[in-house]
Amino acid sequence: MTQQFNSQFFAYTKQLTDGAFKAQSVALKSLETVAGLQLKALEQQAHDSAAFVAEALETRDADSLRTLWEKGANLSREQAERTVAISQEIIAVTQKAAESLQALVQEQRQAANDVAAAAAPAVKKAAK
Repeated sequence: MTQQFNSQFFAYTKQLTDGAFKAQSVALKSLETVAGLQLKALEQQAHDSAAFVAEALETRDADSLRTLWEKGANLSREQAERTVAISQEIIAVTQKAAESLQALVQEQRQAANDVAAAAAPAVKKAAK
């Protein structure tokens, strides 16, 4: 009886650790994707801002300042649009990761139910 309990316990423990490993893999992959998206956006914003500052330092008259003002407004709008687009991509990645984790949980639940259903007749027989 103890041997049967031990084998079931170890099988269930192995199942849980496999599930945890898969969940960690999904989480790390999505985290890597999100970090890559954010880094790419940061690099682009830094490049655009540096170009704007370099142009601002070369401004010498009122007409150049007016042109610079328009460029600054356009740069702000473009960066806001880019931020919204990146946020939408991050939400999509997060949603996909959540769906993968939910599928993993359902798989684990079904496997646990199958193990319990398979062990029930043997336990009943041993109890008699």
